[in-house]
Amino acid sequence: MLADPRAGTAAQALGIAERLELPFRTLALDWSTLARLPLPLPSLAGLAPGARAGFAPPWPQLAISAGRRSAPVARWLAGRGVRTVHCMRAWPAGGLDLLVIGRHDRPPEAPNVLPILGAAHRISPARLADARAEWAALAALPPPRIALLVGGPVRGEGMAPAAAAALGARVAGFAGSVLATASRRTGSAATEALAWALDAVPHRLHRWGGEGANPLLGFMAWADALVVTGDSVSMLSEVLVTAAPIFIAPTGDEGRRHRALHESLYAAGQARPLDRAPAPFARAPLDETARIAGEIRARGLVA
Repeated sequence: MLADPRAGTAAQALGIAERLELPFRTLALDWSTLARLPLPLPSLAGLAPGARAGFAPPWPQLAISAGRRSAPVARWLAGRGVRTVHCMRAWPAGGLDLLVIGRHDRPPEAPNVLPILGAAHRISPARLADARAEWAALAALPPPRIALLVGGPVRGEGMAPAAAAALGARVAGFAGSVLATASRRTGSAATEALAWALDAVPHRLHRWGGEGANPLLGFMAWADALVVTGDSVSMLSEVLVTAAPIFIAPTGDEGRRHRALHESLYAAGQARPLDRAPAPFARAPLDETARIAGEIRARGLVA
């Protein structure tokens, strides 16, 4: 498994590797300045010298990668007989055995392209079931329990405190209790504004970098509904594994790609805009990472 330095990108490849339930090793990627260039040919040129040293035989049966910069590396491995699975767009589409691309990225129609909703990730039904048992104390909070997953600006850090407070007050207005998490991009000022807004109802708030275990999976497992800010492809993809209604709270600075993701989830009946909350709606849990693993096996990419 090729691990991009960006956690959200690496999680796509790692999630697929875990769901195959086969032994695997992780090869950390470190990029040189050449990685900024579009490299359509098989190449290790985008790797820093130290990272290149890790590419030596014996070659694996399968390489799983994610992100534009790792596509030339995957193609280089393909030239040495390695089967390849790559997440996110790669230009050109050829030279890779399976391309996993979110529908919001307008994947081309090709035999080696698998369109999915959202992105691959590491959350599985089994992990949610374990988290529900681990965080059973959350059952004592009054229903409806609303999980509020807060991100921040798509580029940069620090949500506006007023926006965080408004979001918290909106959710508190229809919740019996709120299970809230803040991210690195939320910022401390916005997190404190969110805490102030949630004082009106019973709640748990996990601050970024806070002490103790991260209760995110427990919050997801015990939520009667989820409200997720629209800035994170990862968060919006992960919550699809739950069975609860999902509402997307736009932050106002999402680009075309994020807005396209929102629309793809609305069209599939998997989410609704926050202004439609709290009206419940039925949706089936969606485990796209399991579907990717099944496709890999069906295509004979692993023994």
